[in-house]
Amino acid sequence: MQVSVISDTHGLLRPEAVDALADSELILHAGDIGKPEVLDGLRAIAPVIAVRGNNDKGSWAEAISEHETVEIAGVSLYLLHILKDLTIDLQLAGIQVVISGHSHKPLVEEHNGVLFLNPGSAGPRRFKLPVTLAHLHLNGTEIQAQIVDLNV
Repeated sequence: MQVSVISDTHGLLRPEAVDALADSELILHAGDIGKPEVLDGLRAIAPVIAVRGNNDKGSWAEAISEHETVEIAGVSLYLLHILKDLTIDLQLAGIQVVISGHSHKPLVEEHNGVLFLNPGSAGPRRFKLPVTLAHLHLNGTEIQAQIVDLNV
């Protein structure tokens, strides 16, 4: 299953991101969405699971959880915005993938059998960091993450 992961859009859904998400079966947004229209645009591509970021304010954002645990294609994922806010015992909870945003820095690392993925930022460029999102390929026994650089 192809799951796409996006974060830190800060109200901007770039056409390059829409193109990169075109084949997604599910989109995960790791917070700092910016405005509800971003979620509407993503939902036009595929179903969306999103968490609220520290910059998501207002009544539209209050309905969005700060973290989500989901199982997709036999893989248990934990989605939150700020990685340092992670408080659960990943091993005890059986989490295989942790997805976060906030730093705007793309990251794919494995620690103690858990894949940590930060798709970077697909919104306004911050400093000299790349504008990116990620694709996650899942099938229960195999998990592959790929950072996608958006040419903007």
